[in-house]
Amino acid sequence: MEKHTEVAPDTPVSNGIDEKTGAGPAPPYVESAYIRPQARKLYDPAVTLEEYYFYARRTREEEKDLPKPKTNWGEFFGKTKSHDGSATSVAPVDSHAVSTNQDHRIHISDEEWTNASRAFRTASMGAAFYLITTDILGPFAAPFAIGTLGYGPGVALFTVFGFMAGYSGYLVWHVFLGVDSHEFPARNYGDLAFRTWGRIARHVLNFLQAIALLLLLGQVVILFGQNISQLSRFKLCYAVCPLLFVIAGFFLTQIRTLKNYGWVAQLAVYFNLLVIFISMGVMAHSPPNFAIAELGSAGGATNPDSIKPDAAGNYPPITHSAGLPTNNLVGSINGLLSGVLAYAGVQLFVEFLAEMKRPRDFLKAMWGAQLFIYTVYVVYGCYVYYFQGQYTYNPSFQGVSTYGWQTVGNSLSLIAGLIAAGLYGNIGIKVFYNNILCEWFNAPLLVTKPGKLFYAAIVPIWWSIAFIIAASIPDYFGFVSVISASMLLNLTYTIPPFLALGFDLQRMSMEMEGGEVFDPTTGHIKRTGTMVQRYMRGFTSGSALHRARNVWHVLYFLCSLAMCGLGMYAAVQGMIDAFENPQLTSFSCVSPLNLNA
Repeated sequence: MEKHTEVAPDTPVSNGIDEKTGAGPAPPYVESAYIRPQARKLYDPAVTLEEYYFYARRTREEEKDLPKPKTNWGEFFGKTKSHDGSATSVAPVDSHAVSTNQDHRIHISDEEWTNASRAFRTASMGAAFYLITTDILGPFAAPFAIGTLGYGPGVALFTVFGFMAGYSGYLVWHVFLGVDSHEFPARNYGDLAFRTWGRIARHVLNFLQAIALLLLLGQVVILFGQNISQLSRFKLCYAVCPLLFVIAGFFLTQIRTLKNYGWVAQLAVYFNLLVIFISMGVMAHSPPNFAIAELGSAGGATNPDSIKPDAAGNYPPITHSAGLPTNNLVGSINGLLSGVLAYAGVQLFVEFLAEMKRPRDFLKAMWGAQLFIYTVYVVYGCYVYYFQGQYTYNPSFQGVSTYGWQTVGNSLSLIAGLIAAGLYGNIGIKVFYNNILCEWFNAPLLVTKPGKLFYAAIVPIWWSIAFIIAASIPDYFGFVSVISASMLLNLTYTIPPFLALGFDLQRMSMEMEGGEVFDPTTGHIKRTGTMVQRYMRGFTSGSALHRARNVWHVLYFLCSLAMCGLGMYAAVQGMIDAFENPQLTSFSCVSPLNLNA
């Protein structure tokens, strides 16, 4: 048995080298001073996966006995019910317990540290379901995607992409449960990358997520800027339309916690469903909106001749296709990228998990939401394509030709879109605030009063950037393809298998060492072999199913990267073609939907 020396908690971490002999530590162990989790630096590279995994399993065991949280309107306004039914104020969280200042954290007890973490975890499975549905449910591009691909490939696309998006969500959940704990809470997507692959992976993923959320916010601002211009019958200067949407977003994004936002998120789900039912009813009894088909319809993307009127002003009849409607690869891929956007939301799952009282319940909420979303997409997409064919527009509710019903759809979707945009703004600002401002510039945490004021000041700046994006790129369809190919496809389909592979290889290597490889009393970590040897051992160990899963995750990762490259080619080419249309100009008072200007 190896002999190890007890190290006091405040003793600096040893590198394990004997100064007299130059000899390294004994082979089976990595020497480490026992430093309590609250005394660790934020994103301390000295914390190993063994330590994260040890505390994560202990936290998961504790959560098994927790009752399912129940929310009520009293909680929404900052009150909760005591056991006798009387209203009481929610206990405040000690700012020193969650401070990034190591001098503050080192003096608090283990119980205070874990209680501070527990105080953040209040969201229920129902709140997670609504947040996932609000984030992902975007059925108004589904008919366009099916129109560019045809019935068969279109339905196959939504089936495959829907299942794989759910599988990616499962992988994120799997890794989160293995590295998150009260002692070391995982707050965002980048935390998973840090704990499985290291510091560089975290910075890259945080950058991708922050940019993707900002671009998503810009995409929503573009869409609903056009929405407002259509509502005003193009009497309002187009550049002002997205500005009005942005101003409304300033106020909604002041809701900081996702538990409270879950209540608002319910409205977005119901409004989107109402728009779906209204547009389905109207489209069955009225022709397509022929006038705008050139700007963003399925025929405009795949075969422009199929939507052009003849000399007498008569438009071609509605047509359908069981397979690919044309050989236009660029148009079909851009339609496929709309399907990618339809399921893009995995990058926010860690934020949802981090605020759940029982993270294990998230999987039920996620699969339930994915099944609901998939059903809506396929039924709605096929229905609209049946009635509008090649004139199917993106977004579909703007393809309604009757102005009165068009206005109803625009109004309801405007409210739902504002809520979704607020969610993107909320989490996008949090990613930027927690990973840039707090870590690099020692900004106060969001749970403190200075942090809340700082957050409120950043909101208008963040939304202003989104406005600049919206006003400078009025081509909604082309912009969706660019962000889907460059950011959303990677965040939803490329990153999760990469994270799961890093976690599973190390976990399997730990299990080969005998299971309990971290000693919380001494800080000893049991390892055998170099890092490369441990990864190879983890890749080839376990059952045949484990090895096959590792190979599958490698293939999944590489195929997603290949799809990213192909998608970027099609997206950029589509954007170049779109800007040849003189109707699309940056910072213009003329709406891109107003062809009579």
